[in-house]
Amino acid sequence: MTCTVLKPLQQQETSDETKMDRFDKLVETLKDILGPSSGITSDDVDVGDLMDAMEQYTSDDREWCPYAMADDSRGYTRNLVDEGNGKSNLKVVTVQLILVWSPGKGSPIHDHGNAHCVMKILRGTLTETRYDFPDGDRNKPMEIKSISHHKENAVAYMADELGVHRVSNEGSDFAVSLHLYTPPNVAKSGCHIFDLRSGKKSYVPKCGYYSRYGHLVKE
Repeated sequence: MTCTVLKPLQQQETSDETKMDRFDKLVETLKDILGPSSGITSDDVDVGDLMDAMEQYTSDDREWCPYAMADDSRGYTRNLVDEGNGKSNLKVVTVQLILVWSPGKGSPIHDHGNAHCVMKILRGTLTETRYDFPDGDRNKPMEIKSISHHKENAVAYMADELGVHRVSNEGSDFAVSLHLYTPPNVAKSGCHIFDLRSGKKSYVPKCGYYSRYGHLVKE
């Protein structure tokens, strides 16, 4: 399923070549900011510059639609847009509530494998619930630090030193977000997910892609 089948997008035209180039330019700008550095933690990379670049882009469904492939049997799909300079992974994540995030669905509570993430909402609203890291092996419910509702065109940043989080689509239509991960630890080495009631963590060894560069990945 691609975003072209979603009713709100069926009526849109794609003849404006100037606008069609803007999303690709954003991808290239983010790559340029990261450059040959070792990633977002390097002294020569400012996360604020990455966030500013994302904030300057006004989302247009027609531009990123070729990458946004949805599957309403899943909470969300991971669609690779660009692997950059080898230091980062840039993805459009779609869930179906209708997500490319699916409606009413979301991610488990998870860490980022010592990576950093900048997220821009391209369509809809996503709810981010942040939690404190569980306290060792103590069996107790996860403690909420904050709940934020990120609306279309909003930009957010997350890293393990800020805790762990869950992202969900509480709307009735698909939501779409763009994520810049650096380094791409989760894609390569997985991450940990956490049980809300006990804080128990489980290792997820692989977080693969639903599509790559606009083409479904055959499993």
